[in-house]
This record gives sequence, structure tokens and C-alpha cells, in this order.
Amino acid sequence: MKYIISLLAFVTVLSCTTSQTSKYSKIEYEVGPCFGFCPVYKLTVNSDRNAVLEAEHFNFSEGEGKGDLDKPREGTFTSTISKEDYEKLIILTDAADIKALKYSYIDKRIMDASKSELSIYFSDSTKKTIQISAGEKPQKLVDLLAFIDSLKKKQQWKKVN
Repeated sequence: MKYIISLLAFVTVLSCTTSQTSKYSKIEYEVGPCFGFCPVYKLTVNSDRNAVLEAEHFNFSEGEGKGDLDKPREGTFTSTISKEDYEKLIILTDAADIKALKYSYIDKRIMDASKSELSIYFSDSTKKTIQISAGEKPQKLVDLLAFIDSLKKKQQWKKVN
């Protein structure tokens, strides 16, 4: 009898741990410069909720003049995304249906906007990268990108470099 109880306990623990495995191993969002003072950064969120922000310019400061891009980069920062925010990130990523999206949403007619790149690394070792700029794109992708940007703003970042 104790073997059956032990087996049931083992199966229960195993099913709980496997159900929490994310279908995404990593989500990266990189935003390039524009012809103004747009934030330039790369935000990486791993499946363990650890995040790395590689902040170049205008993430923690406002632009003042043309020479601002000559200033040193702001630095590399780490943080842990809250469980609730990570779950929302996964829900929005699922809703965006990444695998069904086009590889590019670049509007070549809009030259002064920053270009960004969203890379989703799946647990099955595949990856989808989407290039993005101003212009039309699916609303669910817009919602995902806005949420990722909000994560950058609301974390308690610890500078590591």
C-alpha cells in the first residue's frame, strides 16, 4: 500500500512540475534608434523569469541634444519578472500567435521611426524573429510589444555593467 501512495505522490509532483514548463525558453525584444530620442535597448526574458536589460540610450534619461548618442551606454541591468507579469507575458505571446505572423512588419515609407526585432525562442529549440517598425501590424502583436515595453519601465533593475 505504501508503494502505491509513494507512486501517486511521485506522479502528482511530476505532473505539477511538467505543467509549469513554458513553451517559450526566451523572449527577446530589441529596439533601435530613431531620428529623435527614442529608447534604445534590448530586453531578454528567460523562462525562469530572469530578465536582462541592455540599455543603450534614453531608457533612464531624456534626450537633450544631437550629441546624446555619443554619451556612454546606460548599462546592463538584471531583474526578476513577477510571476503575475510573466504569466501575462505568456498569455499575450500565445494570443499573438507568433508562428502565424509574418517575418516583417517594416513599412519602408516611414523612415524616421525606430526599427525593432522580436525574437521568440520556443522550448522545442525553434525560433521566430519578427522585424517591426511604424505602420500597420496586428493588434495582438501591438499589445504584446506594449506589455514588453511596460515591463522595462516597472522593474527594479540592478545594474551589473
